[in-house]
Amino acid sequence: MAINKPAAANSDYERIVIASAIASRLLLLFLIVFWRSLLSPYDTSASLNPACLIHPSSSPPPEQPVLFPRIGSAIESSIVWDGVHFVRIAQCGYEYEKSYAFLPLLPFCISLLSRTVLLPLVPVIGHRAILGISGYLINNIAFVLAARYLFRLSLIILKDAEAAMRASILFCFNPASIFYSSLYTESLYSLFSLGGLYHLMSGRNSVSALWLALSGCARSNGVLNAGYICFLTMHWACDALLLKKCIRRALQVLISGALNCVCIFAPFIAFQAYGYYNICSGHTPDEMRPWCKARVPLLYNFVQSHYWGVGFLRYFRFEQLPNFLLASPSLSLAFFSIVHYGKSKTKLLFSVGFQATADDRNSAAMLYFPERVSRSSIPHPTVASSSGLQGNQNLRRRKKILGQDSAELPLEDEPSKGPGYFSALVLPFMLHMGFMAATAFFIMHVQVATRFLSASPPLYWFASYIMVSPDRFKRWGYIIWSYSVAYILLGSLLFSNFYPFT
Repeated sequence: MAINKPAAANSDYERIVIASAIASRLLLLFLIVFWRSLLSPYDTSASLNPACLIHPSSSPPPEQPVLFPRIGSAIESSIVWDGVHFVRIAQCGYEYEKSYAFLPLLPFCISLLSRTVLLPLVPVIGHRAILGISGYLINNIAFVLAARYLFRLSLIILKDAEAAMRASILFCFNPASIFYSSLYTESLYSLFSLGGLYHLMSGRNSVSALWLALSGCARSNGVLNAGYICFLTMHWACDALLLKKCIRRALQVLISGALNCVCIFAPFIAFQAYGYYNICSGHTPDEMRPWCKARVPLLYNFVQSHYWGVGFLRYFRFEQLPNFLLASPSLSLAFFSIVHYGKSKTKLLFSVGFQATADDRNSAAMLYFPERVSRSSIPHPTVASSSGLQGNQNLRRRKKILGQDSAELPLEDEPSKGPGYFSALVLPFMLHMGFMAATAFFIMHVQVATRFLSASPPLYWFASYIMVSPDRFKRWGYIIWSYSVAYILLGSLLFSNFYPFT
């Protein structure tokens, strides 16, 4: 009985990634408990829980006794920063205008879990503590699954299992790790974003659109994932129209891409409509909030600008210099990864993939030759088959699909390495990360860049690449690991004690 050795090795690498993800979450839990036991929180208002304005019955009466009040109090006091808003929304709904800055996926999941599986524990530690526990469980499980999907996505893009594993382990210990174990949306966004991209690169476009739509329910920047659909649609339509002279096929590609993009944008648009209905509907023009009377009434943009001061160059003030320094490692890594890729693939980058060499086209068959790609040719981290006959059939099938001579294909039991970080398939990820980095630097609170970019695969692909590069770059691998470790320690210390951190 023959075993597909590369698939078996990939499966082993995936188990290492999952083990690393679990270990990283346990490490964060230990650090949070450790720092909390040493220091008193800077802000002690985290446990305040006034009655709901919209649904007062949602809050249990203050005098309701619980079995272990100290445990419940400790959990409630760990709900800090944005976690306070997410738990409040899960408990009471959207009470205030500024609450609409927080998208509904995490509060919905918290509310669902607390009202079903964890409901029997409410008399033990209290309702709000159960809401917190629900969020912690959801986010930590989502993080482990996100690491798994990053490995699988990296395996497809880099075609190098070792590089995919290194990148995924770097993600497991990324500088924004504290947010992935807290009541923030990073874990859910990463899960549905990376999972959606994995399905997209596996040829499951409709499934991918649903996953990416869910990423837009977690964070507003999830709608930017539609850019991947647009990028592939643009290339496939040009291939059909200009090379194959098939107008019908080009129209099919464009319509399919447009529908997938609508699917990705729909949840965010529906959330804006929900906010408009709650705040603006039923009021006279004189009573309406300013954004309600705008030609395009976007509640999210107004809330971010009015309550958080988000806007183009609005953060460029001298007193914000420490925050720029705090974000500089993440932004620098993103910048140099794009520059390094651009030096090697200058024409490819500036032509948005249209001036590709023959090697680029062969390394990115899905982008340039979608009809040649089948799901059987996509690497998966599972043992393919224990039958030697089946393995030979799969090999012959791939030869037929790719139209290659047998001498040009690697043997089944010899793992091969692709172009890795310099693959043409990395290009759309680079463009997406570049746009995200520019948005974080020029428009957002710049310190958020550390966690804002933490789900961008090219950061980890580039770091994985330089870690095994010659001596000139290798030392940067140690610097990246030092940066990650320092931010994990600093983040778990400051954030968990309600001190400012990114």
